[in-house]
Amino acid sequence: MGIGSLSDTLAQDAEGIWRTGATHQVSYAQHGHGECFQVEDRSFWFRHRNDCIASLVANHPFRGALLDIGGGNGYVARRLADEGHEVVLVEPGEVGARNARKGRGLEHVVCATVQDAAFRPGSFGALGLFDVIEHIEDDRGFLQASTPLLAPGGRLYLTVPCHAWLWSGADVEAGHFRRHTRASLERLLDGLYRIDYLGGFFRPLVAPQYLLRALPYRLGLGRRQSLLSAEAEHGAGDGLATRAITALLHREHARIARNQVLGMALAPSALVAATRR
Repeated sequence: MGIGSLSDTLAQDAEGIWRTGATHQVSYAQHGHGECFQVEDRSFWFRHRNDCIASLVANHPFRGALLDIGGGNGYVARRLADEGHEVVLVEPGEVGARNARKGRGLEHVVCATVQDAAFRPGSFGALGLFDVIEHIEDDRGFLQASTPLLAPGGRLYLTVPCHAWLWSGADVEAGHFRRHTRASLERLLDGLYRIDYLGGFFRPLVAPQYLLRALPYRLGLGRRQSLLSAEAEHGAGDGLATRAITALLHREHARIARNQVLGMALAPSALVAATRR
């Protein structure tokens, strides 16, 4: 794939990263990519999300290339590329884009917002928004603007955090505007996409997230943000609790791999596959 043939605004730099003249601001913590890059490869959270995304894509496949919007350090894109998919990663953050290109060796990395990259309509067979749409205030408007990038019948893959009652300081720190429900996701996609799969995941983590993040936040108890907290939250350790949760998540993934739709009522995250109308 030639990125230059998909857009008139992009130029490749000496590091192989495609860039545009300017990029819009996004709602994401400035230090987020650096912290995540240090824990992603050791984290049961990132590993489980990758496993579930890969199974979702296998069960609801696409043709052509996938545009990973807000793809960060390239953890998801690397997995999908390793499974034989053509992936273009778009990341406006300088740190994330460089980590994706140099740290993870991704071939197609664009340091820009998808708006500024100005890809031609119909350029992609799939769009991936993996824990991204909650960072966009006008999420419906964003989807309306980005959907034309898909070829007819193209796929949309989403992961999002769920339930306002799980809102915590972690959401504030990350730059989230919302946590979703089944109803809010159905409204978001209505008229634009046909939903093929909509289910919950990370269900074994709902109690820890509520007790250790949401409840203290509701009680006005702050928490210190640090690399240690990033490691703890994303399960980068190897203790007994981590091993127990990993086993439960493995069972959850096995069900998702069989295309079972898991309930969202007590799920801290949702997994979506949809087809462009």
